[in-house]
Amino acid sequence: MRFPGEIIWLILWAVCVSEERCLKSEITIENGFFSESELAYPLNNKTQYQCKSGYVTPDGTTSGSVTCLENGWSPQPTCIRLENAKIRSNSQLFKVNDTLDYECLDGFESRDGRAGSIVCGNNGWSHTPECYEIECKVPEVEENLIADPRKDKYRVGDVLRFSCRSRLKRVGPDSVQCYHFGWSPNLPTCKEQTKQCAPPPQLLNGKVKETQKEIYEHNDLVEYVCNTRFLMKGFKKIQCVDGQWTDLPMCIEVESTCRDIPELHYGSVVESSAIPYRHGDSVEFNCMEDFTMIGHKSVTCINGRWTPLPQCIATDELEKCKYSLTRKEAQPLGKTIYDHNQKISYKCREGIKPKHSTCINGRWNPDLSCTEVSTQSCPPPPQIPNAQNMATTVNYQDGEKVSVVCQDNYIIQGAEEIVCQDGSWQSIPRCAEKLGCPQPPPIEHGTIKSSEFSEGIKETLKPKHYPHGSKLSYTCEDGFRISEKEEITCEVGKWSSLPLCVGLPCAPPEYVVPHSLPLHKSDTYQDGEEIVYKCEEGFGTNGSASIKCLGGKWSHPPECIKTDCFGLPDFGIAIPIGRKKDSYRSEEKVTYICPNNYQLDGPNFIQCIKSQWIGKPICKDISCENPPKVENAIILDEKPRYLPGETARYECTEPFELFGEVEVTCLDGYWSQPPQCAEPSGKCVSPPSIDNGDITSFPLAVYAPGSSVQYKCLDFYVLQGPRTVTCRNGKWSTPPKCLEPCRLSAEMMRRQNIRFRWTHDTKMHYSATGDVIEFDCLRGYRRKTPAHTFRAICQDGKLLYPECG
Repeated sequence: MRFPGEIIWLILWAVCVSEERCLKSEITIENGFFSESELAYPLNNKTQYQCKSGYVTPDGTTSGSVTCLENGWSPQPTCIRLENAKIRSNSQLFKVNDTLDYECLDGFESRDGRAGSIVCGNNGWSHTPECYEIECKVPEVEENLIADPRKDKYRVGDVLRFSCRSRLKRVGPDSVQCYHFGWSPNLPTCKEQTKQCAPPPQLLNGKVKETQKEIYEHNDLVEYVCNTRFLMKGFKKIQCVDGQWTDLPMCIEVESTCRDIPELHYGSVVESSAIPYRHGDSVEFNCMEDFTMIGHKSVTCINGRWTPLPQCIATDELEKCKYSLTRKEAQPLGKTIYDHNQKISYKCREGIKPKHSTCINGRWNPDLSCTEVSTQSCPPPPQIPNAQNMATTVNYQDGEKVSVVCQDNYIIQGAEEIVCQDGSWQSIPRCAEKLGCPQPPPIEHGTIKSSEFSEGIKETLKPKHYPHGSKLSYTCEDGFRISEKEEITCEVGKWSSLPLCVGLPCAPPEYVVPHSLPLHKSDTYQDGEEIVYKCEEGFGTNGSASIKCLGGKWSHPPECIKTDCFGLPDFGIAIPIGRKKDSYRSEEKVTYICPNNYQLDGPNFIQCIKSQWIGKPICKDISCENPPKVENAIILDEKPRYLPGETARYECTEPFELFGEVEVTCLDGYWSQPPQCAEPSGKCVSPPSIDNGDITSFPLAVYAPGSSVQYKCLDFYVLQGPRTVTCRNGKWSTPPKCLEPCRLSAEMMRRQNIRFRWTHDTKMHYSATGDVIEFDCLRGYRRKTPAHTFRAICQDGKLLYPECG
């Protein structure tokens, strides 16, 4: 029978797809979905997946990728629930017992502080990262101080403003702000009289900006500027507060310099000096003929960086500006289109004073607006824990910045400046202690090459503890390369992300395995890819059938060996079915049967596997010999051997009475339970019944003295007491009890604001007596009952739930 060419081609294509492609249907993404429409992907191709809203990949992004390899997709796509937190890991693949570190966003914290971790277990992640909103306690305010607004709860970023009752003066800030560490600065007080201040103190490497006075009144301000080459850290203004000046700023010499002057397109430097340029140095630019400068004509070196460049725009390409205010907003002007650098004055309908603006290359500066924007000043900047003393009572305007300097042995985490925005301070950094690090973990296929401390000291021995700032370099084994930066740094007690040693790809294998089928080879194979060999008919692989690319090299190739079996083994009286042959192919089976009154013990076949017979059919005698002896009884018509199903009958001698079945039956080589012959007195009726349990044997109407039975409980019930009861003097010994399980109530858990601590417990409905169930608070709730109550124990149907509020 011949097939059309199109069908043959389709069959070959289907085989090719099944061997060289990955299907999307082979992988599921919990809490995510594929973002591309293709159903199948060729080997080594990647596809993107997207996490649902509120979920992120292990590296903290909302999307990731997986690669089609010969052994399937890799890595397993993962989407983790994340609220009010960010991931602190660069890894995408996690093994069992690996941890994933996360950090709460500003204004939030976990139970153990700002950072936390979750553990990869057999049933998924141990729990969802949880970050709770930080709150500030309602401050205690003195009698004459008025606080606004008064609330029951204050969140991070909330501002509390103060005023004094009539005829009293405020001493201290007029407002404070709630931060992750509490309220700052300290609350003010109210006084009837305040003191004046003497002239402000001298500032090292700086000076007072304006002309000084001999006497300064309470709340007067003085502004400082630093000398050339010095940078101000702290508050540029100090204030007279009841006879005392607030803390001075610091003027720190800037050692960093600026090198090459940035290039200005269509412009040139007016005059330059030899590099490097120091802090505060400026360079002026000119534009080429027929070009107009937009922005400041000079750039300045500030703390090692140049300020932004201006632009040189072709004069004939400068854009015009449109007067966009309506008649309802402002009085109309003579025209609506204005050239570059043209100035206008306009008057709003609701305003008194005219406003001014200039057209700068198609944009008004400032923007045209008749909407009054009210900007709130910020409270005095906070005293950040472990930062240099920054005590002040001066308010700051929207957009103003303040530099933060940490104390010795502390390092700033976050921006070095805080910004006043919308009436509160934003981007509050932390001053973290410069903690050392333990010995870093090893990396697969790599070793530590050297260690270098931040001070530049080379260390040949591996210390057990590295100070903050230490650096370590890794090197990879032959056939592997560093995936990212080879260096790690000790930062505040933790090492930066470890590098990975990624295996180099392999060329197609050169060796030929005798008696193997031809391979479909690729040009290159990625690290970890495998090639599976298939042997010719009559041959099989000796050991693993695949080779693996690891570090640019292939593992040892397999061997194709002859796999036929010769002759049949002897299994006693077991009889093979079918015609006997001289040889049998690999995986061929031969079935055996047993003669009458014999039964197969084990499999009924043997199989040829790589030249060896696997399996051992044994014929077991299932007849029974002498029936069991019963004291004070005789066996009627006793025989030396009984076939399966045959019975033997007992009869008690006088004066004994028979208890149990009068006959025993031969059951495939063993006898059923024999009766007893005992005195009529002392017998027992049926054993006592128990709630939620029963005996394990078939109940009898009468039991002989000394008889015993065993009990068992229903599912989830726990047996308490002796499992076995005995008939003595006509009475049964005390039976056991079956203790009730606890029914886990979802309604009660919602009422108490709790959930199961571990994800694998969420499907539980019942818990047996003695089981421990661990609970946790729902997101946004805190514990109201002691910690030990969150490990509840089931006791005979009763369970005490913890509570969160």
